[in-house]
Amino acid sequence: MTAITIGAVADILEQHTPLYRNRPPVYQTVMLADLAQVWKVHHANLLDVGGGTGVMAQAMQALLPVDKVTAIDVVDRYFPTLSVETRVYDGAVLPFADASFAAATINNVMHHVDLDYRAGLMREIRRVVDGPVYIKDHVAISKLDHARLAVLDAIGNIPFGGQVNARYLSPAEWDALAREAGYRIAATSSGTYRSGIMARIFPNRLEAAFRLDPA
Repeated sequence: MTAITIGAVADILEQHTPLYRNRPPVYQTVMLADLAQVWKVHHANLLDVGGGTGVMAQAMQALLPVDKVTAIDVVDRYFPTLSVETRVYDGAVLPFADASFAAATINNVMHHVDLDYRAGLMREIRRVVDGPVYIKDHVAISKLDHARLAVLDAIGNIPFGGQVNARYLSPAEWDALAREAGYRIAATSSGTYRSGIMARIFPNRLEAAFRLDPA
């Protein structure tokens, strides 16, 4: 397994999009390192829910302890150069049998899911996944945090045609969402996504990775 470095991540991303040829993927590298910090064991297969363009699924398959990653989303925005499996679904029922996957990830996605559908999505993940769920997302504790995160989402998603409408979760809301779906938060990590003035404007505490274990 290759070490998680900016160079290694850039090598993967550059195969699928020219955006990172002149823009070091600092954020993506820290995100992968955060996921590695909370990772439990080597998994035979993993479902990446809300896979977007699919490049992070590609990076996870190369850099994290997992043999095969399948990305799934409600819209096909996948780059055609990917080698990971990609799927599209209706946003309600994941098209897999019970316990089809050893683990799942859902990265920077949950805050874009309508409040009324979040618990259902987590229960559906619980149905098709027989192990932990790894989540990288945001944590907001104030109105200012919500405003900060809205700006970050616009910066990060607009270039890829991603969603910008969002409602961010507090620590208590993350805990409640996990418990409602039959999970418990077993591990957390928060790396250094930004430094200098950017870290003062957008504190790194706004970013967090979780491992949810079946309760």
